[in-house]
Amino acid sequence: MEKLSLKATKREILKKKTRFLRRQGITPIHVFGSGMESLTLQCDTTQLSNIISRAGLTRPIVLMVDKDKEAKTVFIREVQKDTFGKQLLHVDLYQVKKGQTIKVDVPIAFVGEAPAMKGKGRIIIRGLDTLTVECLPEKLPNQIEVDLSPLVELDQSLFVKNIVLDPEIKVYADPEQLLVKVSEIIVREEVPVKAAAEAAPAEGAPAAEGAPAAEAGAAPQTPAAEAAPPKKEK
Repeated sequence: MEKLSLKATKREILKKKTRFLRRQGITPIHVFGSGMESLTLQCDTTQLSNIISRAGLTRPIVLMVDKDKEAKTVFIREVQKDTFGKQLLHVDLYQVKKGQTIKVDVPIAFVGEAPAMKGKGRIIIRGLDTLTVECLPEKLPNQIEVDLSPLVELDQSLFVKNIVLDPEIKVYADPEQLLVKVSEIIVREEVPVKAAAEAAPAEGAPAAEGAPAAEAGAAPQTPAAEAAPPKKEK
């Protein structure tokens, strides 16, 4: 793999005054590392943008600082941009000593086709998007490729233990952690529930057949008095 190189110079302008550097096409950068003295540097914005797009967070960069005899191996740790995500504001680089390992989250790239996906209503379920690993900078992969071709049947899965890496790369994940699985889309039909109104008459509904209906506003009827017996003739 092609080595990525970046040139930088020491920076004297600090804090809010760095905005004048950006107007000149120069981006402030900060280099730090475990047990190392941090460095305040600057470099060409165009060159730095190109390196960022190619290196990501996983590719080592050879950093050449003016007047330094030896180059430094660094990784991009943080990139700060303006609100619109267009202008570079600041970049942090992490320096690694020779022989020192580095711990990084490496992106997982799924490649190839899963034969099981040829069936109708199938879906790929991803368990992980990145994998945390630790190794020497020269052993660090830019991405971890996972081949989907072994997935030939429905519900077949691949796990972290199925990934083949260099023996010198330490993986920080459960070997039984799911990577990817072929599943089936299940469509469940909702069973309509009968409304209570269908089981019992709603308020204001017509009375049952044969039952007298009371007029609205009418007083309740009382039983009529019995007729008096006829008078006897004398």
